[in-house]
Amino acid sequence: MLKEMVFAGFGGQGVLSLGTLLAYGAMKEGKEVSWFPSYGPEMRGGTANCMVNISDEKISSPIDTEFDIAVVFNKPSLEKFEPRVKKDGILIWESSTIDKGPTRKDIRAYAVPAIKIASEKLENTKVMNMIAMGALVKVSQIIKTESVHTALKETLPQRYHHLLPLNKKALKMGMDLVEKK
Repeated sequence: MLKEMVFAGFGGQGVLSLGTLLAYGAMKEGKEVSWFPSYGPEMRGGTANCMVNISDEKISSPIDTEFDIAVVFNKPSLEKFEPRVKKDGILIWESSTIDKGPTRKDIRAYAVPAIKIASEKLENTKVMNMIAMGALVKVSQIIKTESVHTALKETLPQRYHHLLPLNKKALKMGMDLVEKK
């Protein structure tokens, strides 16, 4: 089982962290992973994306041109990556800031208002990526929720461990937002 994924948005939206957590969680489950970041010199505010591959077997290349799963946080990323999602693939898109969603009918698309929920219900927009992660974990079942919890605890610097409960709550809220299709 090889799953090729891309996470994309503006720098500062937690795109690279989302990919890192997913890759680390999959490693904890004994899976083969690759994580390949890409971002402009601006970092915060510029575009950023990362490709993550998860497999039960060795991965030949970290670079993909088509994806089983795409998670996009802004309109430029939706326009760039929607055409590159494989038929019957999954597209999770941030619906509180992207005014027009995906148009393809041959993929499973999930609108996730992660920024709105993070801002209004959790009062912290920095966990919007964890809301998207929750949606991703539920619809794809690529890794277990417990593996995300472990990855969070082991990758988040100790000085931020007081935010673990908030991140877990955001993860759960993302899972509750979507239904498996």
